[in-house]
Amino acid sequence: MTNFRRRHALSLGIMNLDQRTCDEARRSRDARFDGRFFIAVTSTGIYCRPICPARTAKDENVRYFQTAAAAEAAGFRPCLRCRPEASPGTPAWLGTSGLVSRALRLISDGALDDDGVECLAGRLGVTARHLRRLFLQHLGATPLEIAMTRRVHFAKKLLDETTLAFSHVAFAAGFASVRRFNDQIRRTFGRTPTELRRLARCHAVADPECYRFRLAYRPPYDWNAVLNFLGARAIAGVEVVNESCYRRTIMVDGKNGTIAVSNLESSSALCLEVRFPDPRSLLFIVERVRRMFDLGADPAIFGEYLCADPLLQEPLAKHPGIRTPGAWDGFELAVWSVLDQQTSVHASAMFVGQIASMFGFPVTDSKGLSRLFPTPAQLAGATIEHVGVVPARAETIRCLARNVAQGSITFSSWVDGKAVVEALKALPGIDDWTAEYIVMRALGEPDAFPSGDPALLRLTGNRTPLELNRRAEGWRPWRAYAAMLLWQEADYEALGTKHAQTARLN
Repeated sequence: MTNFRRRHALSLGIMNLDQRTCDEARRSRDARFDGRFFIAVTSTGIYCRPICPARTAKDENVRYFQTAAAAEAAGFRPCLRCRPEASPGTPAWLGTSGLVSRALRLISDGALDDDGVECLAGRLGVTARHLRRLFLQHLGATPLEIAMTRRVHFAKKLLDETTLAFSHVAFAAGFASVRRFNDQIRRTFGRTPTELRRLARCHAVADPECYRFRLAYRPPYDWNAVLNFLGARAIAGVEVVNESCYRRTIMVDGKNGTIAVSNLESSSALCLEVRFPDPRSLLFIVERVRRMFDLGADPAIFGEYLCADPLLQEPLAKHPGIRTPGAWDGFELAVWSVLDQQTSVHASAMFVGQIASMFGFPVTDSKGLSRLFPTPAQLAGATIEHVGVVPARAETIRCLARNVAQGSITFSSWVDGKAVVEALKALPGIDDWTAEYIVMRALGEPDAFPSGDPALLRLTGNRTPLELNRRAEGWRPWRAYAAMLLWQEADYEALGTKHAQTARLN
């Protein structure tokens, strides 16, 4: 019980949520706190989300945990009614140290599926003992407990939302054998996989070649802003964006497929459709899409922080559900960003589309997707000038491709953003703006800030990036969201100018 109470106290302190706040959120079933903490009931041995519709437990029987893994490590089982595995989750950068954040990102990419904690710690430059201590301090659970919760929760999601055979569910969730999968499911949920599937509310049977997932987010979510942002930058043949859906080609471990993402506003979730030949890659794909659409963000936290600045109050009122759209592939985004330095968004998208068409691998799709974006190895020696790119920019892209192919630059989600910025700036033709923009979207860094952007300078009334950086100090650690809000204002201005010009012509 001592260890239980220690973890309980740590979780409340790290979230900056006191007992009274958690009590009020639990009693009101406040959706804003969904995923920020979990409610464990000692009389039933079950833990729930704050939005659980079950009868409210007595105060003396309630304990709070920051993570599902911490609740399970303390001996509680997930509620089968509110499904903690389907919660929006807590972003890896919220309330944790930078090292723990990078470790969480590594775990979400499967770092502990094949290797141990010692290997994970070695990649981060610390000892396994020190990493375990930091995880207990910040999350109330060890790295292995976090990784196991990730696997078993995804397995539950597959049982609920697909018709995959149990053996495929086991391997897709990262279990080494069906026996271990069965044992862990029974240990965690108190039921067998067969019983859990029987309890599932729905099964995807319309198209057996398509896996469908519901990916929860904390409302509000400005889906239109995200879709418009991605649509303006869509790469022809690789991506297709219409008024309601984002689609693209993907490659994982040498195999290719497609994803489609749309909004389920009434359910506070996105619908992800995956067409991919190997179900073992589904967990990786789902995690990548969650980061790409910034589904772990908590708009209540950064919104309350940023609204203290009068400059951001109106943009926040217009876009309370602002997100920072990420990228499926960091190298692809970096190529796009290099071309965007001295051209318009439309021209950059055109050039990148031509690069994909000339050097990318062709695929067959009936809905407008025709290319996989070329790999770094494919562009390392490519004659990019043939698509109309000026020689200096073409050489920058080749230099970038060589460094990524050799591993000296990586866009893996766990790497330190500052180190990636410096590595990118060391390449010829990449400036501060480009490096910060790449890290902002490719790594999902909430405090990355492309201060050299002309629109940001104009909207803030600053003349130089140095002045803007000083102006933006008060926005830390959420400067990426401040940039997105200001870019939304720039889009409104451009739309207003276009309407005014049309009116004059008429």
